[in-house]
Amino acid sequence: MPERKLAVAALQAPFGSDMHENIRTVADLVREAAAKGAQVILPPELFQGPYFCKTQEEHWFEQANPALEHPCVTALQPLAAELGVVIPVSIFEKDGPRYYNSIVMLDADGSAMGVYRKSHIPDGPGYQEKYYFRPGDTGFKVWATRFGKIGVGICWDQWFPEAARAMALMGADILMYPTAIGSEPHDDSLDTALRWRRAMQGHAVSNVIPVLAANRIGNEDGQEFYGTSFIADHAGNIVSELGRTETGVITAEFDLDFLNRHRAAWGFFRDRRPEFYK
Repeated sequence: MPERKLAVAALQAPFGSDMHENIRTVADLVREAAAKGAQVILPPELFQGPYFCKTQEEHWFEQANPALEHPCVTALQPLAAELGVVIPVSIFEKDGPRYYNSIVMLDADGSAMGVYRKSHIPDGPGYQEKYYFRPGDTGFKVWATRFGKIGVGICWDQWFPEAARAMALMGADILMYPTAIGSEPHDDSLDTALRWRRAMQGHAVSNVIPVLAANRIGNEDGQEFYGTSFIADHAGNIVSELGRTETGVITAEFDLDFLNRHRAAWGFFRDRRPEFYK
């Protein structure tokens, strides 16, 4: 039998107020990633515009759209089909009077496979998302794409080991986290970049699964997004990364059959005792 390989990429860039320009930025990076052989390509969280959640301003609700009509989705669908790549598209979703921080998963033919709505909604200085987003009602999702089973959480989801474990139990081959994280406005001395990485590297280790995170960069009205997007292998080792100010693409390839064997050999899922975890 042929080996099952999965080639993935994470994108990193700054984003401004022009949604169409932001979409062009992502589209150009998607093309670059596809040219490098990537099959599943992850843009950052809410790339449609600036990260608006640091304050509570009602005019931002005008930027939300129904999931399948969102300009980021409709613009990237033909690109996914043209290049034959899978793209998890992060959006500000409007569903009637309800608003969510969501992912629309585009398969390699451009079709929308469905929506995941962010489960964990942060609320703190600079990250006041509870004003804008309801807690997601979809539960965690693993998408059986053309190239593999992809689990996607969104930003704050990435700090919760339960979310990673849930997606691993659902059969994910790899975990992906689109992100918008940077400076903490209430404490200039607090730099979370390393602990942010370590949390997800821990998910990689304890689930024997590769993990990708795609962050934004740049200064947005004093809030500095620290990039450092990365790809970790099943042992938590960083195999590809970007710095704090780089716009670009990182890629890696994984052997899915090896990962399945290795995951079974470690016994984490054999030896679980969920009856004691309640």
